[in-house]
Amino acid sequence: MTPEQGRKSVRGPAAVSQANLRERVKELTCLYGIAQIASTFDLSLKSKLAAIVRLLPPAWQYPERACARITIDGQAFPTPNFREGACRQTANICIAEKKRGAVEIHYPDDRGMIGKAPFLTEEQHLIDNIAGQISLMIEHEEARTAKAELQKQLIKADRLAAIGQLAAGVAHELNEPLNAILGFAQLTQKSPELPAQARKDIERITNAALHARNIIRELLIFARQGKPGSTQVNLNQIIMEDLNLFAPLCEKAGVELRRIVAPDLPEITANKSQIRQVISNLIVNALQAMPGGGILMLQTSFDATSVRLRVDDTGIGIKDELKDSIFLPFFSTKDVDQGTGLGLSVAHGIVSSHGGEICIENKTGKGACFCVTFPRHPETVTREESL
Repeated sequence: MTPEQGRKSVRGPAAVSQANLRERVKELTCLYGIAQIASTFDLSLKSKLAAIVRLLPPAWQYPERACARITIDGQAFPTPNFREGACRQTANICIAEKKRGAVEIHYPDDRGMIGKAPFLTEEQHLIDNIAGQISLMIEHEEARTAKAELQKQLIKADRLAAIGQLAAGVAHELNEPLNAILGFAQLTQKSPELPAQARKDIERITNAALHARNIIRELLIFARQGKPGSTQVNLNQIIMEDLNLFAPLCEKAGVELRRIVAPDLPEITANKSQIRQVISNLIVNALQAMPGGGILMLQTSFDATSVRLRVDDTGIGIKDELKDSIFLPFFSTKDVDQGTGLGLSVAHGIVSSHGGEICIENKTGKGACFCVTFPRHPETVTREESL
């Protein structure tokens, strides 16, 4: 061996070690950058993925030729000028053992790589690691979102409970003086010497007192006061009865009535008059949302655990910022002469008292949909009583 050959043999392994070291530095730089992005709380998930994908090409063996793409739930986050290539390396993004997307590295062409392996063994480990880090990041983001939504729902429930307690207290305090007003007004009406004008005025007092008593009754329903009886109730039957009652009003308002009822719909254990009130309130709310006419559809369905009712309209819809207030008592987006603002809050109280749920799906500009769900669990059936 000549001295020159000896020097080449010594220099060869050193160059390989230096090349390997450079690759490891690039990999660690990439992973460090991903960790920094993942820990930035003021960035949205989309912004994080868009930032991460730009870190990927510099970590591979031929960074000037590589391009990358991250897909998650069908949405792609590619690097600029991304092009698919025959040479690619991928790793799946799995969350809760379910594939949600993938990380991809592409070489659009193989120029200068003839006879060379386009990807190193270590690079497969790297892309697997990156996919795992993205999976963890998405899990944390979704858990944080779910926690925030749960806290929001708890705050809303506490708020409704506090308002319910206040409403119940006010209603009970008003009942006694209101009954006195109504009693004395009715007693005065029996006087034979009462002038005609005074009789008309007292009749107005009586009607106003009866209206106030009805509001108090609705407040007590919202606050879930009282224990009305229950029986076996079929939603399909109530819908047919209510739609027949509302048919003339709908025809006059230019609203087309549609119904899709599930055959063999199971009965639920409930107070029939209260369930009728829920459906009537939702129908009235839908009609008021369609002053220029439209389509009102009621649909029933069921599964193994619940019976559901959907009330769809093609009205003006409800703005997103109002959805959290829509079930509060006296809240209304309508004119003052179109109700007390208690219809939806009463419906919420009734559904909740039956162990069910009511929610709204906003379709701004296309109408709104109220979804009511009742449980199918067996309960003791008692004789139906009126409030």
